[in-house]
Amino acid sequence: HLVLSVLTTATAKAGAGASAATMRGKLNLIDLAGSERISKSGAQGDRLKEAQNINKSLSALGDVIQALQQRDKHIPYRNSKLTRLLEDSLGSAAKCIMMVNVSPAAENAGETKCSLEFASRARKVELGRARQNLESPTVAGLRMGSAGGSRNGSQGSTPGNMSRVGSSNTLRPPAAR
Repeated sequence: HLVLSVLTTATAKAGAGASAATMRGKLNLIDLAGSERISKSGAQGDRLKEAQNINKSLSALGDVIQALQQRDKHIPYRNSKLTRLLEDSLGSAAKCIMMVNVSPAAENAGETKCSLEFASRARKVELGRARQNLESPTVAGLRMGSAGGSRNGSQGSTPGNMSRVGSSNTLRPPAAR
């Protein structure tokens, strides 16, 4: 698989009497390797291990998609590095687009069918409405102040009037919910 993550931060200029807010965003561009038919490719050695890992991560992504579709209480994000990486992008605070590239060749009809069935399952997932990740200047200051972490190695505590939203490092004031 190929993963490109682009993290963005935008700070709005403060107007008269208003404080500036910071918006954070993340764009993941992922090229999923196709499932590897070992009997067809004849892979051996390291290439066989790579093919098995590709199939395993695609299967784990399929499990996450199915759990999201069925609105299960437990979503198995931890079953692969790929799904763990995409956890915040597949959650309810995000939007996700899947594009499928298929082959028109008759000999690839089986692969094309599998790809389209996978995309069809993914299409049935409703993530809900995306939310902005906003933080006030106060929160941004707290984040910068606690960036080094505390002496015991933790990242510091979240202030009582803030809640965690989206990815594991995004704070948002309660009024912005």
